[in-house]
Order: sequence, then structure tokens, then C-alpha cells
Amino acid sequence: MALSRFALALLTMLSPLASAATPPDASELVQRSDEQMRGSASYSELTMNIIRPDWTRSMTMKSWTKGQSYSLVLVTAPARDKGSASLKRHREMWNWLPSIERVVKIAPSMLGQSWMGSDFTNDDLINQSSIVVDYDHQLVGEAEYDGENTWVIDAIAKPDAPVVWSKVRLWISQRSYLQRQVAFYDEFDELVNTLRTYDVRTMGGREVASRMEMEPADKPGQKTEIITHTAQFDFAIEESFFSQSQMKALRD
Repeated sequence: MALSRFALALLTMLSPLASAATPPDASELVQRSDEQMRGSASYSELTMNIIRPDWTRSMTMKSWTKGQSYSLVLVTAPARDKGSASLKRHREMWNWLPSIERVVKIAPSMLGQSWMGSDFTNDDLINQSSIVVDYDHQLVGEAEYDGENTWVIDAIAKPDAPVVWSKVRLWISQRSYLQRQVAFYDEFDELVNTLRTYDVRTMGGREVASRMEMEPADKPGQKTEIITHTAQFDFAIEESFFSQSQMKALRD
């Protein structure tokens, strides 16, 4: 009986250790990361710098999201691009081009095209939450990034998912759950782009990586930088805001 009590006590002491050693669920980490970065709703003001070996072009933007299904991005400068907008509702996406007063629907074949001449694709800018629903997730290890411990997770595209990338590798902060680095791979498992984030700051009551850089693997000296100046989260916004009429009516 004494031995049984001792064994039970030992098992009780070891159980928390065994539980702590259990690897976290990869899909739950990706879901929590997505929620951390956007909340139930988000608004941000941004500058995008498109950097090339012999020139640089900048534009400013405003962005709104609601959950995983709604997203709207408005370009506010320079003058030649002002008023251009991109909209996502569920799995449908559109661009508004005020220079020709035309709405262009983004077909699945257009998701991988450059957004406004940058190194971000249409998919990157307005379909970010696809990583939660269109991929299976696997924890492949841990690594340090920018002084933080991260979980390294491979997201593998589900069969027939309407996505650009066959595999996405994420480095998710173990402290803040922010995606600190993301690598994008094509159907041949070749690295295409890498997104790196820096300068984590508190905005709107949440931690935000206020600077991110998207860099193509095969184009030295080329990258696109996005700087977040202000952000708000978890406010009330109607689904009707995310409409083609609103996309065309928005002004700086």
C-alpha cells in the first residue's frame, strides 16, 4: 500500500512536467497568431516602400479587416494611385481602379500577381487569413529570430485549395504569437519570397511588428517594406462596409 501511495505521489509530481513537454498543437498556434495580428476587427495606416536597385517608390495606405472573411485596402498617396482599392469578401476579391473607373475581379489565376507593382501578391495583401483555413499545419521545431524564441511551423496547402503557395513556413513568437518570419514556397518546393518583421511595438492595445520586409529569393537588391504607423483593434464595423460601392466611394 505504501509503495502504491509513493507511486501515485510520484506520478502526480511528474504529470505537470510531462504535460509541459507536450508539443503545442500547430493549428492552434497558427489560429492564435492570426487572431493576435488582426483581432475581431482591425484598422491600420501604413506606408509601403517598393525598393529596387536603382529606384524606390512609396505609397501610403489604409486597411480595414473584419474577422477572416472581410478585408479592404485603400491607397491614399501618391496622387496617381490615390483611390485605388482592393476588397475581399469571403473568397471573392476585387480591385477598384479609379483612373479607368473600373472594378476588376481577381480570379484565382491572379492571386499570385504583384499588388501595385510591389513584392507582395494580391493573396498576401488581402487574403492573409487563408493560412488558417486553407492549409494543414505541422510543428517542425523551434528557432531564435530577432532575439525571440519561436515555433517553426510548416503549413501545407490542402488539396484543391485556392492558394498561391504550396508551402508556407512560419516562425511564430512564443511570447507574443506574432509571425516574425514567413517563407513562401512554390509547387516545386522552391523558396520564392521571405517576409521578415521587425520593431515590435504596442498599438491599439496589441503588440504589432511595425516594420515588415518582403524579399524575393532570386532578385538581389529588391524588396518591399511596409511600415505601420497606427493601428486599432476589436471595434464594431459592419459587414456592409466591405462592399464594392464603399470601395469606390472611400476617400483619404
